[in-house]
Amino acid sequence: MPWYSPPGWKGVFLKDLIGENQTYGKFSYHLVRVQENCEVPLHSHDTQWEWNAILGGNGTFTLDKKEISVSKGQTLVTPPGVSHIIRAGNRDIVLLAMFVPPLG
Repeated sequence: MPWYSPPGWKGVFLKDLIGENQTYGKFSYHLVRVQENCEVPLHSHDTQWEWNAILGGNGTFTLDKKEISVSKGQTLVTPPGVSHIIRAGNRDIVLLAMFVPPLG
């Protein structure tokens, strides 16, 4: 599965691991890599719960305007409709993102 970069998201790379077809439309898993000092810009998901596990690196999550420092081993859950930003710190941050229901 190749890495790809969403348009306009400088320094952000995604890899789709498990999609809705493999889970009968229940969830999807994705690897996310954000390069040092880059960010996944402000966004939200209308219907998906998002669970993130930090696999490496450090940075901050901004959830509904509240900034949270994160590092390897931590997890976060973002409910549907909550705006969030993921910023890498002085190293790349790598995370596993699970979406329920899956991203389409």
